[in-house]
Amino acid sequence: MADTEALKRQLEQLKTEHRDLDDIIVRISERPPYNQIQIQRWKKRKLALKDQITHLESRLLPDIIA
Repeated sequence: MADTEALKRQLEQLKTEHRDLDDIIVRISERPPYNQIQIQRWKKRKLALKDQITHLESRLLPDIIA
């Protein structure tokens, strides 16, 4: 049970970071000139976070045989 709670906390932290990066990318993109390389790095980080979120969500959901 403690493991599940730890995974849920980690999942929430990742989701928060993902939302924050989304806000940063939008805000920076609205005000040219901006550093395209930095935005690409943030987008890559955002994708990596999404992969981690998906992985944790799949670990939290029980396997259901249809």
